[in-house]
Amino acid sequence: MSWVDIILNIAGLLLWLNWRAGKIDPLGKRTPATLVGTLRRAEPSRAQRWTLPVFLAALIFVRAVIYWQIGPAIRWSGILNLGVISLSFRSDRFGLILLFSLLSFLVALGVLYSCLLLLSLLKGPKPIQDFVRLQLGRIDDWHPGVKLALPFVVTAIGWWAVSWALVSLRIIPQPVSPACRIEQSLIIAVQGYLIWEFPIAALLTLHLLNNYIYFGRHPVWNYADVTSNTLLWPLKHLKWLPLRIGKVDLTPIAGIAIVFFVAEFASGTLRHLYARLSF
Repeated sequence: MSWVDIILNIAGLLLWLNWRAGKIDPLGKRTPATLVGTLRRAEPSRAQRWTLPVFLAALIFVRAVIYWQIGPAIRWSGILNLGVISLSFRSDRFGLILLFSLLSFLVALGVLYSCLLLLSLLKGPKPIQDFVRLQLGRIDDWHPGVKLALPFVVTAIGWWAVSWALVSLRIIPQPVSPACRIEQSLIIAVQGYLIWEFPIAALLTLHLLNNYIYFGRHPVWNYADVTSNTLLWPLKHLKWLPLRIGKVDLTPIAGIAIVFFVAEFASGTLRHLYARLSF
């Protein structure tokens, strides 16, 4: 059932991305007068533009019904893993499992946009950067410092707000003080940055493969090379570190190792800090 939830979240994200992409009118910008008569608008009607959000809402609701019907029979509960804490939702109570279905998608959506913000900060080449800009909209033009802080602020405020409902539903214990609730929010907000280890490792892996295997001129490979050079810039300027042996460049491997080491160390530290918070 956990894999089913992941697959359905991916389906929901695809619906969301398609809806965001469909909101942009490619003919909305200035079009030369000579082309006006030859181009036809392919934009969907207002009703069609709202079809995807309706499908997404239906997906979230219908899967909650399925979990509610099947979950108790197989003794399954919805588990929402937030790194430092895992939330359990009973499948025999429809309200709880519907909340799980909604929160599960919102967490997946938050992960997606956090990764898009990372790509926005890296400022890779087109056309992939155009896709990032399409999804982020005006946020892509914000100051890098603001974009860097945005996942922390949104996650901290989001957890602080949701934690009140989770306490009332007895999913998490009541914090001993308002300060404790804020500390929880800050720790979970920092934990959110550890998601970046996966897109960073993926980009560095593609860069490593492209260094030694020719895969053609697909934009993905160019994007991976440019963004990886940005990520590896500090390592490449450490002249005393022997990361190049002849024609073999070990910098991407060192980068991947450092990313996973730092993420694992930070994750363990954050779990320890969260566990020490008394309820």
